[in-house]
Amino acid sequence: MPFEMVDEVLIECGATQQRLRKLPARVVVYLLLAAALFEECGYPTVWSKLTGALGSLPLPKITATGLWHARCRLGVRPLRALFDLLRGPASAVRTAGARWAGLLVVAVDGTYLDVADDPDVRAKLGKGANQYTAASGYPQVLLIALVAGGTRTVIDAVFGPASPANPSSGVA
Repeated sequence: MPFEMVDEVLIECGATQQRLRKLPARVVVYLLLAAALFEECGYPTVWSKLTGALGSLPLPKITATGLWHARCRLGVRPLRALFDLLRGPASAVRTAGARWAGLLVVAVDGTYLDVADDPDVRAKLGKGANQYTAASGYPQVLLIALVAGGTRTVIDAVFGPASPANPSSGVA
């Protein structure tokens, strides 16, 4: 993803930093993109992976809390805007497997993602349940994606509560 595209989205969303920071907004975007690739790692480990090849360059000392605050400062809008710029079937009429009888072949799939177990999130999403207890584990959100068959490009994706137990949560 080119720097120019990220910078343009940050400007459009009003998410550029207002002062000089250890973690500029552009860097936070790339950190979050890398965090999606290394979902089993925490932010500090992802930061280490991103900066590991920079060797002898002077890098600021970044804490896990600093990374978390930078993510909160950035917000959701810039990443949603980047997704909107990049999503779509991205297939030509003759792309093999992309169309059948002139129609775009798509797949719908979903998965559950664990989210932070804090009181605000729990109030919106509730907690998971199993056969032994009414509430257990981390709260979860449901991710459903629509994917083009021929190119495997994500056309759209939505998040929502993992169960209809709390339909007034307003999460979507």
